[in-house]
Amino acid sequence: MSEPTTSITPTRPYIVRALYQWIEDNALTPYLMVDATAENVQIPTEHVQDGRIVLNIASRATGNMSIENDYIHFSARFSGVSQEIWVPLTAVLGIYAKENSQGMFFDPNEYDNYQPEDDASGSSAKQNTTTGSTKAKRDNKAGLKVLK
Repeated sequence: MSEPTTSITPTRPYIVRALYQWIEDNALTPYLMVDATAENVQIPTEHVQDGRIVLNIASRATGNMSIENDYIHFSARFSGVSQEIWVPLTAVLGIYAKENSQGMFFDPNEYDNYQPEDDASGSSAKQNTTTGSTKAKRDNKAGLKVLK
């Protein structure tokens, strides 16, 4: 029981996935509030207000949604133009339903002392998806797929 807390994975990705599913299951619209000033965030900067952006992440508004333990990735249209969105979980400030504001906002210090086991010394989440990891992860099959 004396294991250091830095080896425990943050709860944020698990809570984001659970709340996303709950919001969608109740036919509500999931909104993701993101710190637009965080490192490795790839978002449409023209929609940023006060260093934050709120993204509609409903399954009907996104394509190829993937909520992993270290990032959220999807494609979406902004002003009619399709864009790839990358949001590290460290930049997620909250997730809530548009219609009733039920959801959760996160402790900004949750990741302060966390050191992932497979840290590749500064590599971005996008690079980690193409390289192998020593830690086995389950495939997240949630999201939309284009069938031909």
